[in-house]
Amino acid sequence: MVVGLWVRLCWWLLAGPLVLAGPSLLTCGETSLQFTLLLGAGNQRPHVSVMTVDAKGVAHELQNDSTCGTSLLWKPDGSVVVGVAYGSCYINQKNGSHVMTIWIATPALPGNGSLSEEIRCPAHLAAQDAPAASPCATVQLLDRVSCVPGVSPLLTQEDCETRGCCYDPTDQVIPCYYSNQVTVHCTASGQFSIMISKEVTLPPLVLDSVHLSGNQTPECAPMVQNQAFTLFRFPFSSCGTTFQESRGQRVYENTLVAEQAVQTSQAASITRDSVFRATVRCSYAAGDSLPVSFWVSTMSPPAPATQQGPLALELRIATDIHYSSYYNISDYPVVRLLRDPVHVEVRLLKRTDPNLVLVLHHCWATPSTNLQQEPMWPILEDGCPYAKDSYATQLVPISAKSALEFPSHYQRFAVSAFTFMDSTSQQALHGPIYFHCSASACLPQGLEPCTSPCTRSQVPRLRRTSYHSSAEPLTLVTAKGPVDFTSNQRAQTPGLQEGIQAARSQIWWTKVAVAGAAVLLTALILLAVGIRMYWQQQNCASVTI
Repeated sequence: MVVGLWVRLCWWLLAGPLVLAGPSLLTCGETSLQFTLLLGAGNQRPHVSVMTVDAKGVAHELQNDSTCGTSLLWKPDGSVVVGVAYGSCYINQKNGSHVMTIWIATPALPGNGSLSEEIRCPAHLAAQDAPAASPCATVQLLDRVSCVPGVSPLLTQEDCETRGCCYDPTDQVIPCYYSNQVTVHCTASGQFSIMISKEVTLPPLVLDSVHLSGNQTPECAPMVQNQAFTLFRFPFSSCGTTFQESRGQRVYENTLVAEQAVQTSQAASITRDSVFRATVRCSYAAGDSLPVSFWVSTMSPPAPATQQGPLALELRIATDIHYSSYYNISDYPVVRLLRDPVHVEVRLLKRTDPNLVLVLHHCWATPSTNLQQEPMWPILEDGCPYAKDSYATQLVPISAKSALEFPSHYQRFAVSAFTFMDSTSQQALHGPIYFHCSASACLPQGLEPCTSPCTRSQVPRLRRTSYHSSAEPLTLVTAKGPVDFTSNQRAQTPGLQEGIQAARSQIWWTKVAVAGAAVLLTALILLAVGIRMYWQQQNCASVTI
């Protein structure tokens, strides 16, 4: 067991930083195992490699690999959380157990410089025993949901199974379909796609009770649901998804839970519903939009010590400089002229602690709701205006005496309107622009307030650990709709075009009216003069007679 490896490494506590982390070293789940290694702190640790072997005995360095079902998440304290699916390339079946061999290689260890151990998890857990039949065979024909809608009939068996789905060559309609498990896909467009079967628990899961733990708004509800499956699909920038970047990888994480129907009496409370909690994670290489790996854990995580759950955030655009009103979803796209200020606000929802402080970390703009799409323009970096922007973003302070109920739950800034340029032609790219931000909540400690890093040069003593680093989980938020920027020479929307045309038409008709009035007045004057001359002639004729 891993405990044996920990005992053999205890001597290293005084000699160096290489230890297995904590007393709970290994957790065996329904579909995967997870363990944590403490390999040292940051850049001070010695060179360490975590190695394993495949079924053929070939050695491999353990790394993020969705094909082989492995996931590594490095923490700021130097520890690494390793997750391995039971169907991994590196898991063998021995005597009713899932067995994986690992060894830690480092020059700091004596002898051959490595320690090895077998990790074992029971193949059948008594309390969470899965159905004996295959998770593919138990899916009824009428309940099957296509794993790749619109493409699955053309998908090969290898491609289908690589996606974690089932393949039935005899099914001419849906040959590639979801299994009776939790299946996660991480898309290149920056979205989670999570399919949950009711058969992941015994007794079967009540699908109507499943929801995202951090958000139950309509846009975060299941997209598709039948009597056997429920599908959640949402972007990384919404629904309480947390974000962290470590060792060149961007990791997005969210959690789904099932509510239990509880019946109470005077003496007790009972439930007949299954316990379900699934943590899903997508990993991407920094600077790339293609997923490196995904991870699903249906194990109950340890109770948090200080975290209070996912943050509910809203990013909205104000109609004026005073932030007196905001655009509704029906008002988008909002139209602005280039260089005009766009007044942006991020606020914390569903929290009533007046001591909490909302901290913005990074804000950026993209041409779509995909927060990873290129081109991408930074607006705030570490809470400060992007230094290389000649039209620097303006941070808008909020007074503690503001009429807002919790002023510290708000952050505001004004960005000068811009448009993206094509990197090849250097021509302006017309179209909408979306704003995104990453944020966290900070709780002041003692006399140290929560401050943005850009103020630390003025107050050096405020460098503090309570301010979240980039390696800690952040919550992402995107504006409800895009902003469409236009130049003075180009009207981007029908509204602007119609306004300009109406103004021109009004000026033309005004000129016509003035000219007509002048002609009419001249005609009246000439008529009056003519009548006067006529009467004068008549009077002269009468006198002569």
